[in-house]
Amino acid sequence: QTISCLPRSFEYSQKNAVLVPAAALGVGGMLLYWLRSGRKIKTIDMGDGWWGSGERPFKGKEDESIRPFKIETSDKEIEDLHRRLDHFRFTPHVEGAAFHYGFNSSYLQKVVAYWRNQFDWRKQVEVLNKYPHFHTTIEGIDIHFIHVKPSYVPHGRAVQPLLMVHGWPGSFYEFYKIIPLLTEPARHGLNEGDVVFEVICPSIPGYGFSEAPHQKGFDSVATARIFHKLMNRLGFKEYYVQGGDWGSLITTNMAQMLPQSVKGLHLNAVLVGKQGLGRMICIMLGAYVPWLVGLSREDARRFYPFMQKNVYDVLRESGYLHIQATKPDTAGCGLNDSPVGLAAYILEKFSTWTDKSFLHKDDGGLESKYSLDELLTNVMIYWVTSSIVSSMRYYKENFSKDPNLNAYTRYGIYVPTGIAAFPHEILHAPPVWAKDVFKNIISYSYMPCGGHFAAFEEPKLLAQDIMQFVRKVEQL
Repeated sequence: QTISCLPRSFEYSQKNAVLVPAAALGVGGMLLYWLRSGRKIKTIDMGDGWWGSGERPFKGKEDESIRPFKIETSDKEIEDLHRRLDHFRFTPHVEGAAFHYGFNSSYLQKVVAYWRNQFDWRKQVEVLNKYPHFHTTIEGIDIHFIHVKPSYVPHGRAVQPLLMVHGWPGSFYEFYKIIPLLTEPARHGLNEGDVVFEVICPSIPGYGFSEAPHQKGFDSVATARIFHKLMNRLGFKEYYVQGGDWGSLITTNMAQMLPQSVKGLHLNAVLVGKQGLGRMICIMLGAYVPWLVGLSREDARRFYPFMQKNVYDVLRESGYLHIQATKPDTAGCGLNDSPVGLAAYILEKFSTWTDKSFLHKDDGGLESKYSLDELLTNVMIYWVTSSIVSSMRYYKENFSKDPNLNAYTRYGIYVPTGIAAFPHEILHAPPVWAKDVFKNIISYSYMPCGGHFAAFEEPKLLAQDIMQFVRKVEQL
């Protein structure tokens, strides 16, 4: 009986010899497929859009020409401004109010007097025109940008294209002090010219000299697509991108949309909207044992007391956001009609977003970081282009689709990322939280000073951080 079982046993072992490796190969193949599919980078669909007036034309290719542009003014424009400033209706402030109720009206009188009698808009137009301006039509609207190339490039050095994107209530003018540091670093003592940039600063559509979208739905993803098209039209296949405020979200979307085109992403503001039990535990334990939940001492210093810094301060500073995210045109029409109202609305942000402690100063601390000429030039860009309403609509278009602004967190960012965390930024994003979304952080800097408008208030610090980040990327 034993002998009779041998052929059957031998036959069974032969089957095993074939089936077991085949099964192992099959399971291994499925596991490999699962692992590889899990690693596949999920990207935002680039899609397409039309933001011009009326229906998109069926025939004819869009004009892709790059057209030189120059900012101009006129006697009529200045006379109209002066007439409106002359009719400013003053409202006495509450005694001891400082900036706790908003823009201090007594200090506003000083700003208006300077604006009316000393501010020279013609001179500031010359300042604005010192860099080359251009227009090009993308998806039916005219996109404005400045494009600054280095005057001298050391032999053998590669010039790195860098797209810098502003936010609200800023403009392309925020970058005027940082541009020479990036395009001519050796001349400003930053380095020996090992990293040199050519800088492209577009105006977000609906801001400044970029045409406002005529259709509903223009959000950060649409902006990201348009800016990719702009860079491609300028002849760039790969480039660095940098931003804060809306610029942070736009450039992040650019990295999620075409990661193969973005050599590196540098941010001076990070949105980390993810919620959950783990995050709550991190917040509670971080106040007592920050090291246990991945927070550094500096994270804890910037983060706590949590309710004060992350709830009360944010609520106080975000009233404008609710208005602009719901019915921007109502408040906007008043700001578009009154230069004084516009200045108060915008400049109040340049006070408390630069440093929350400026809330206690009668002048909002505005002239400690900026000159009135600089501040009023930014206001004038909104005034002469009548762009305050369309800039405010950008909030509605983004928040109506994504109330928490965290839909983008579903797409991991795998391009090399650098983060400059300024201490007076409205919200602090610790590295341990940032890593949830930004999977390839190669540089995280706790900046020694500065707030929300980094390029405008601390251009040298920001330029140095961008440069050290790009050096690291180029060495990868």
